[in-house]
Amino acid sequence: MSEVERLKFDKDFAFHGAPTLLGVKCANLISFDMCEETIAEYLHEFRYRLSESGLSAVQLCKCRERTLVYIYNPKMLTAWLSMPQVRQFLSEYGYTCDMSIEQKLRRLSCRISCDNFPHEIGVFLGYPIEDVRGFIGNHGKNCLLCGYWKVYENAEKAQQTFKNYDRCRETLFDRLNHGMSLYQAIK
Repeated sequence: MSEVERLKFDKDFAFHGAPTLLGVKCANLISFDMCEETIAEYLHEFRYRLSESGLSAVQLCKCRERTLVYIYNPKMLTAWLSMPQVRQFLSEYGYTCDMSIEQKLRRLSCRISCDNFPHEIGVFLGYPIEDVRGFIGNHGKNCLLCGYWKVYENAEKAQQTFKNYDRCRETLFDRLNHGMSLYQAIK
């Protein structure tokens, strides 16, 4: 992998994954338009280097010219998916309590297609369950606020969360712009 490709990956991961990389959010989804071999090489290195930080990454989907990569903190994600209202919601889509995180992510991956995202993807990204249900019930319309996700309840709290995510992004980019590698910047 060239240095230019590595820098592009690092910046894409920083821009789209900052809240997860800095331990504020359980997961992020990043879309790449690079060749599959380059992505596979980067993901292999990413998994190895960031596993000590408690982070993981998996390719969820390869569609046409895009690859979706899901980065997550297994401990945070497990805690989130174990919440009763989240478990109940996921059970409506065929996810069971006895499934491991890896099994749930495989099921999610199987449900993603090039033109369609399954509704439960928001839950896997840590979005409030009432907003995921609101998005489904309103067919993506009539939201109170649109930011990192469409908000249907508690816009004030969501706005604070959006600001926090923006601060994560600014912090990470500031570190990268001062010469740190992505791996140095998230420690």
